[in-house]
Amino acid sequence: MTMPDAAAGAPKLAATPGTAATAEASAMAGSRTPLVEVRDLVKFFPIHGGVLQRKIANVQAVDGVSFDIVRGETLGLVGESGCGKTTVGRLLLRLIEPTAGTIRFDGADITKVSGKDLKPYRRRMQIIFQDPYASLDPRTPIGDSIGEGLRIHDIGTPAERRRSVQTIMDLVGLAPYHARRYPHEFSGGQRQRIGIARALVVRPDLVVCDEPVSALDVSIQAQVLNELKALQRELGLTYLFIAHNMGVVEHISDRVAVMYLGKVAELADRREMFRAPEHPYTQALMSAIPIPDPELRRKRIILRGDVPSPVNPPSGCHFNPRCQLRAELGGPAICATTEPPLLDAGDDHLVACHFRGAAASTGTKTTAPA
Repeated sequence: MTMPDAAAGAPKLAATPGTAATAEASAMAGSRTPLVEVRDLVKFFPIHGGVLQRKIANVQAVDGVSFDIVRGETLGLVGESGCGKTTVGRLLLRLIEPTAGTIRFDGADITKVSGKDLKPYRRRMQIIFQDPYASLDPRTPIGDSIGEGLRIHDIGTPAERRRSVQTIMDLVGLAPYHARRYPHEFSGGQRQRIGIARALVVRPDLVVCDEPVSALDVSIQAQVLNELKALQRELGLTYLFIAHNMGVVEHISDRVAVMYLGKVAELADRREMFRAPEHPYTQALMSAIPIPDPELRRKRIILRGDVPSPVNPPSGCHFNPRCQLRAELGGPAICATTEPPLLDAGDDHLVACHFRGAAASTGTKTTAPA
């Protein structure tokens, strides 16, 4: 997906007293310091049934996810609908409670933090929702909606808050008179800019972008993506960018993590991921990206069947019932009996497959059944 660069010369957002995103933090963006560290993150949603409404099963939405997000980078999180991407983002922000695992933000373990102790971290972690209209109060002028975070966190005086709202609106391409209008008076792209302004006005360190352009036209997608990249450079932001469009992820991400049925299947630098994907599921996703040349055709990999239910995922590798590589190898038993670990295939390219990367050369691989 080729998109024009964002316009240069965007106005700078005035510093807000007591905010976390400072010039020092921006300078650290290139130091490769992890801002977010996630280890063995698990989220199961219970299913209740029967007369007494007892728990009868679990929806295994996220099952053992681990990754880091470095200051100043964009980590793209991609996968099919229902694979657990949005749940990971909400767990990161502590909007829902994890079942197990740890979440460290800027060196502090926030997994069990709650109440007043969590409030300072909420200012430093914000989210841009997929549906901008549903995330806005239809009875509140957008100027008040954008400034609500400043009031909640008691940042600045009323006059300073008004100036901060005007500055961030200018930064995302909204006019001052828009502050008095209501959400229904804006287009989809303008509403998403309002959502971006509301997330950034408190000067966060981390922004979770939950499919922020999936509901927009392609031309508007390009504008919003370029806006996000320009704001990242301007404010030293760190993004977790959740999407299912591989072209969008390639355009905006520094590294990419591919999820399948609650687990990370592959994680690598963006260029390496799109140049030489290792996991069979990633290869299938890549084969679906259209080539903007009518004379060139990509060999499509058509996956068999549907995504299994997260209530009862397959044993071993969750991808094994649909895996084209396993079918080519004659159906090795290890794929259905042993869960593959996420191992380094070289150059920080992590892949969870018994027959790819490091696992293929450590004796994990077995011969196909006769």
